[in-house]
Parts: sequence; structure tokens; C-alpha cells
Amino acid sequence: MSSFSKRFAAVVIGAALAASSFIAGAYYGTRQSFALEDFTGGISNKELAKPNGVDFAPFWQAWNILNDRYVPTKKSASTTPTTDQAKVWGAIKGLAEAYGDPYTTFFPPQEASDFKAEISGAFEGVGMEVAIKDNILTVVAPLKNTPAQKAGLKPGDRILKINDSITAKLSVEEAIRLMRGKKGTEVRLTILSAEAKQPKEVKIVRDTISIPTLDTEKRADGIFVIKLYNFSANSANLFRNALEEFARSGSNRLVLDLRGNPGGYLDAALDMASWFLPKEQIVLREDLGDGKEEIHYSKGYDIFNNNLKMVILVDGGSASASEILAGALQEHGIASLVGATTFGKGSVQELVNLTPETALKITIARWLTPKGNSISEQGLKPDVEVKVTEEDVKNQVDAQMNKAVELLKAR
Repeated sequence: MSSFSKRFAAVVIGAALAASSFIAGAYYGTRQSFALEDFTGGISNKELAKPNGVDFAPFWQAWNILNDRYVPTKKSASTTPTTDQAKVWGAIKGLAEAYGDPYTTFFPPQEASDFKAEISGAFEGVGMEVAIKDNILTVVAPLKNTPAQKAGLKPGDRILKINDSITAKLSVEEAIRLMRGKKGTEVRLTILSAEAKQPKEVKIVRDTISIPTLDTEKRADGIFVIKLYNFSANSANLFRNALEEFARSGSNRLVLDLRGNPGGYLDAALDMASWFLPKEQIVLREDLGDGKEEIHYSKGYDIFNNNLKMVILVDGGSASASEILAGALQEHGIASLVGATTFGKGSVQELVNLTPETALKITIARWLTPKGNSISEQGLKPDVEVKVTEEDVKNQVDAQMNKAVELLKAR
């Protein structure tokens, strides 16, 4: 199988952080690649004019008219005619966009190359997750110690413009390309925060982005904190090590902080949930459409007894695999959720090679909690809602963590 055929549980990522940085489990299967060749004498496979009864004659008519009659508006606009291959990529891109799903998209060669480069590790940009929410480009979460976080961007901030480009006219991938760039260069974002009445322009200098995974801390009051930043390829092993550290600490009170965690590998979320759930307990359901469903079960590590006291912190930046883990532990009564309603990213994407240089990312399923609640419909609602006020931010008070500590001490 090609290493470029993957399944995603992540929010589509933006501003120099690729969606594939948080891949939701590998999808093993075969995909037949094909190439459209021989563009000098016509388009190969053109004889397939009416698949499933669809009349492709208007497409070929438009193709011929454009070839014969198109002239650039300005002579300087194009010194080289658009290639036939580029027209094919544009047609496929339009086909994907016709589904109206912000997570279904086509990557032509340069975009596919960028995508592959970004999944390899460090890259240059501003360091935040973005997605389309309510038809507006929205910040899911800035990553720790990145230019986006240092500039004060927060989950839920709406990005109205990137430099001079209005985002309402852009796909997520187009927005990502505009926010990407070399270290030391500047990008201007016009941001509308939830609490603001007017948008403001934020200037951010791009930098090299290194993705953190987790931090641990045993507080002076004995409460152990695991801060998980993403569900990366090695996060399951690091989480296991963190749990070993927790066990050695002698504490039975645990805070798992998933705030601002945009998700990642599905397998990592399943593995992490398995430390708390017995074998065959449902971690999540996968709605495949047409009444079909696949159920994912705990691996049954289940190392904790009833003495465990656990709170999970969530907010609007907790998405995808974060919601899978938090939803499973909430519905099985393992942990209480404290904070704010999560992002609500509950769809699965698969990445398939169309040619060795191009790929199609397509939504193939929806995530549901163990009890069958749709994550995409409404996100996860916390058991205890704690709003973060401007006064809290100004005074550097973590009201959500304080509430989690309060609840754990009361148990």
C-alpha cells in the first residue's frame, strides 16, 4: 500500500500545519492509480462519455470552446498557455468542491508535495489548526509556543482576511497556502474574536514549527496533570510513559488537559482510552452511511481501579481524536469534562493517490460516541462549564484548571 493512503480524524489543519500531522489511523487497502495521458491528440479515457448515465458532452464542449477561443483579459496575465494537464487538475478540484464538504478536496502536484513535506516533521509557518465552521474559516487551536499563540490567537477566532484575500472565497487548502511561508516573513490576518464587535488586523512573523506532544506535572497539592497537545504517531507511547509516571507519583487524582488539542491518529485515541476501559467496551462508533456502522472497542488494558479520580479539560480547540477520547471516558463514567463545548469535528477523511503526484482527500464516515451521539452535530458538552473571561486572561488565572482541581479535592 502507498504510504500516501491514510485515514484522518483531524480537523483540516492550517497555517503551516498539515492535516496529516494528526492522522487518525492508517487505512490499509489497495487503490488503483491511473493517469490521464496523451494530451497532444486528445484526452485518454474520453470514450467513457456516460458513466452511470451522466452526459459528459457539455464538459467536452466547454473544453473545446475554451481551447479554441479563450484569450487572457490582459496580455501580461499569461505568457504560457494553461496546460491540458492543469485543466484536468482544475476539473477534479471543482468536482471535489461540488460536494460542499470543506474536508473533501483534491491536491494537485504542488499541493500534494507540500502536504507530504509537512507530515515529515518540522515546517515553517504560524502554527495553528484551522477549519471551516459555520461557513467561516475558524481557528481550532494555536499550537504551544508558536507565532500564532504568541500573537494571541484563540480557539474560535474567525479569520476574515489573509493579507488582502477574503477567506470567504477560499477553500481551507487555499487559506493554508496563503498562511504558509518562510521563517522570518510576515502574514497579516484580519481576525474577529467571539467577544469583539469589530475585527482587528494581526501581524504574525512566520517561524519554524515544532509540534509538541505532551507535558506532565505533579502539583504541590498532589494532583497529577497530563497536558496532551496532539495525537501524533508517538503520542500513545508517550502517554503510556506519562501514566507510569502518574502511577509512581502515588496520586490517585488525574487531570487530562485536552484544551487546544486538535486531534490526530485514531489508533492513538483508542490506545489511550484502553488504559481506562475493560476489553470490549465501546470507544466509538463509525457511521459509514446507508445504515452501516463499524464499532471500535477498547483493547482492555484497564489498569486503574475505582480509586481513580479523573477530570478532562476541554474547550473549543479540543477536536477530533480529543473528542473521541473525552467522549468515551465521559460516557463510561471514568472522567468528568470541565471547560467549554468542544469543536465538533466528527468526520473521517481518507487520502487516496490518484496519480503518484496527486491525491484526493475524501470524507468517508462520521464519528459517534459510544452511546451514538454525533460529535459533528454539537461537539461534547462539559459536565461543568467554565467560561474564560477577559479578566481571567489579563490576570493569568486558569479558571478551568482551578475548577478541575476543586472538583478533584472534593471527591
